Amino acid sequence: MIYDKLVRDRIPEILDSLGKKYTHHIANSDEYGQKLWKKLDEEVQEFHEKPCLEEMADIMEVLAAITDFYGLDLYEVETARQAKETAKGAFAEQIILGEVSDK
Repeated sequence: MIYDKLVRDRIPEILDSLGKKYTHHIANSDEYGQKLWKKLDEEVQEFHEKPCLEEMADIMEVLAAITDFYGLDLYEVETARQAKETAKGAFAEQIILGEVSDK
């Protein structure tokens, strides 16, 4: 089976322990960035199909990798999230905006 996708760091070690034969390579920066976005799409789709703790953890892991890839700090991202929540709110009230006009 051909995967051509980004996998977690210990996957080669796990495959070795199972006696599997495989190929892999280390992505350059451009490929890594592209594969991160593809992996995020994959994980979000999996969560959409089966909302559970494990799938959300996978999404969070990919988001952490994307944060690092772009040289951002997770603490600063959380601080910015909290500031936006304070200024504009969260999504807890489930508000769906319809039409807006200038009266």
